[in-house]
Amino acid sequence: MNEYLVEISTAVPEGTAPEEVDRRRAAEAVRARELAAAGHLRRLWRPVGELRSLGIWCADDERDLFERVLDTLPLRPWMTISVTPLEPHPNDPGNG
Repeated sequence: MNEYLVEISTAVPEGTAPEEVDRRRAAEAVRARELAAAGHLRRLWRPVGELRSLGIWCADDERDLFERVLDTLPLRPWMTISVTPLEPHPNDPGNG
């Protein structure tokens, strides 16, 4: 599988019931665990003081990343996503 740096910003639409937000966030946590167990979500960070996330996600290709992975997230309709394909760096200390 290929690796991707994925930046996600989520904006809840105005007027959304708090119960709907809570339901989707709970479902999002469950789905993230499923995707991690399947090897699609490797790492996930939230920049300090910001309401966005940065993660290392894996898929066969970018189309697969969206169709089988990111588009299955319960919060996806509220997300703005930026994807950067990654490749190993020759000086990566993890490659030794």
